[in-house]
Amino acid sequence: MKPDIVLTIPIYATAMEQLDRLFTVHCLWQAKHRSAFFGEIRDRVHAIATGGGFRIDGALMDELPKTEIIATMSIGVDHIDLAAARQRGIAVTNTPDVLTDDVADIGMALVLAVARRVVVGDRYVREGKWLKANLPLATKVGGASMGVLGLGRIGLAVAKRAEAFGMRIVYHGPRAKPGVAYRYYPDLVEMARDVDYLMVTCPGGAATRNLVNAEVLAALGSKGVVINIARGSVIEEAAMVRMLEEGRLGGAGLDVFSDEPRVPEALLGLETVVLQPHVGSATHATRAAMGQLVVDNLSAHFAGGTLLTPVM
Repeated sequence: MKPDIVLTIPIYATAMEQLDRLFTVHCLWQAKHRSAFFGEIRDRVHAIATGGGFRIDGALMDELPKTEIIATMSIGVDHIDLAAARQRGIAVTNTPDVLTDDVADIGMALVLAVARRVVVGDRYVREGKWLKANLPLATKVGGASMGVLGLGRIGLAVAKRAEAFGMRIVYHGPRAKPGVAYRYYPDLVEMARDVDYLMVTCPGGAATRNLVNAEVLAALGSKGVVINIARGSVIEEAAMVRMLEEGRLGGAGLDVFSDEPRVPEALLGLETVVLQPHVGSATHATRAAMGQLVVDNLSAHFAGGTLLTPVM
């Protein structure tokens, strides 16, 4: 008999196909009435599969009291109440490593897009403006400095790419990393003051909420650029928008926002800003690998094996 699981949102197609073969899948997004949905399956479901866009709190866990594992198709787990899961003895798994390269690529793409005004240039050609005049000069990336906020897997991958473009790398985090040659800044404001680009790659959640605040952005200054490929919650968004509008912050490359998919309207008209719809890991190869990790973690759990990527 196949174990029952709840899938909260659609995930990558090949992963969903495997889940259907291995488990009895109950799709929450198809439920017309949530209370009836949970009432019918609450004592049969032993696992929840989900993604980064769906909040799982203690109340939802209580709707499915037999839950033993939550497998999320994301590296971040700020959408899961980990304390509530721990209290209930629920294991949590995520999908690290497999998305590192793609997210790092987007980070570097945003650096180049802002510095070399790639989006502005594309629009300049399409609107026929090149027929009248050359596009004004842009900014050189080589020789500039990048401060990485959060030198984990993704932060290190971005740093490697940035070095290849001739950038100087420094970093900030809770503590210095052993064996890392880059200069460590214990103070984020000081680092922001000393760099041209602030690359945000740290985890989201309460511990980093508004970590990049108005003081940090002011230190980055009118020629500095902030790039966020982490979580929208890490930046004090209202302060960032205001400073971009006033020219007190040089530019921004943003893949994530505080209230996705809603983006502050003021950002839409700023040529110093490049916007992306949270697509850091959005390639077929990476999403397939992330989905496979969800399947493999659930399979390992129900086989009594060791979880591949446990968070707790």
